[in-house]
Amino acid sequence: MRLLPEGGAATGYEARIESVVEVNAEPESGSGAGLGAETVPDPGSELEPGVEHPRPHSRLPDDVPREGLGIGEAARRTGVSVHTLRYYERVGLVVTPVDRTHSGRRRYHRLDLEWITVCTRLRATGMPIRGIRRYAELVAEGRGNEADRLDLLASHRAEVVAGIAELQENLRLIDHKIDVYRGRLADGDADRLWAPHRSPDAR
Repeated sequence: MRLLPEGGAATGYEARIESVVEVNAEPESGSGAGLGAETVPDPGSELEPGVEHPRPHSRLPDDVPREGLGIGEAARRTGVSVHTLRYYERVGLVVTPVDRTHSGRRRYHRLDLEWITVCTRLRATGMPIRGIRRYAELVAEGRGNEADRLDLLASHRAEVVAGIAELQENLRLIDHKIDVYRGRLADGDADRLWAPHRSPDAR
């Protein structure tokens, strides 16, 4: 995932990756930083302006080599399949093109792994592919659409919260059933639990 054309050491891709590691570090206690997936670089940072640098809750290994990782190792580290990585790229869920070697082989850098993790987390919460694609498009466009990103994430959050409430209600029903069965089994009259019976002629 190349952020900028190759340049000097101060602005080259390798230096940019080193900066991302520092920017995505866990905040010190009392810093007031939230648990959001985005971190905003300082104005003087080497990070490319307008490019979002996610900080997922799970920490990725710090030993991603400068030359990047092959697709198999990238899949292993992010917990998704090689097919999924190719699919993410094919349907436009990446914010920049995946870096490639001279022979055309994909090379994934730490920033790529972090963005893949964000996409995977959003997918796990039920966000449809079109929603993640739209989010990636907004991020790739750069600064000026932060309100649109906020609206998209806030809308999805409301759907997630509603889904959690529904799951909790369903869980209460399951817990009730478990309590009933445990109580009847303990009393030795579990065979008295209601069960539907159909007559032989029932259809």
